[in-house]
Amino acid sequence: MSQTNSGKAAATGQLVLLRHGETAWSVSGQHTGRTDIPLTATGEEQALDAGKRIRSLFPEGFDDDCMFASPLKRAQQTARLAGFQPQTLPALAEWDYGRAEGRTRQTVAQMHGGSWDVWRDGPDALDPSMEGEWEETLPGGERITVHNGAGESLQDVYERVQLAIDQAMPLLEDGRNVLFVAHAHVLRVLTSRWLGVEPQFARLLRLDTAHYSILSVYKGDRVIERWNC
Repeated sequence: MSQTNSGKAAATGQLVLLRHGETAWSVSGQHTGRTDIPLTATGEEQALDAGKRIRSLFPEGFDDDCMFASPLKRAQQTARLAGFQPQTLPALAEWDYGRAEGRTRQTVAQMHGGSWDVWRDGPDALDPSMEGEWEETLPGGERITVHNGAGESLQDVYERVQLAIDQAMPLLEDGRNVLFVAHAHVLRVLTSRWLGVEPQFARLLRLDTAHYSILSVYKGDRVIERWNC
């Protein structure tokens, strides 16, 4: 997959980011961090289609040691349905929303007693009384346990994703392409880290379910090659 030109060193590979397919909570707008919920039937179809789109750009695929996924079920399902067999990389887990987990932004605001925004305020702005565990039944009938702990700050996530970038860089520098299958917020924060900009920039990057993006190096600068495709 690496290419050389007249004796020049291999070009830096491309880092492909794939968000998981639809879940019940991506439809309802509930914050889905560490709760391990599965894809919907629509999400499964989205994952299959995403695999086709990515393989049309990368017909040779990715080397076995160049595919990584979040440990959470929705990312693992997406990767495999898309036709990839990734290694698990904990640094790609979604933002731990803590006291907001499993709740919509509107519900959090009501419980908080005022407006709240995860990018601006973070989970630690919420009252500790919102912590605990509760059960919910998904539309498909599956019972899940939701844990509301302290959560992570945006800066925590920004620091954590560097571990994923560190995993990819030697492979990319060797001219190989790397695939990350994960979640909307963590991949957006990772992109901010890749670009070397403030983590808050991530809120401006829309990333839909089962859409991919490509990060690369252009004339020595880390750039966005494609976004939300």
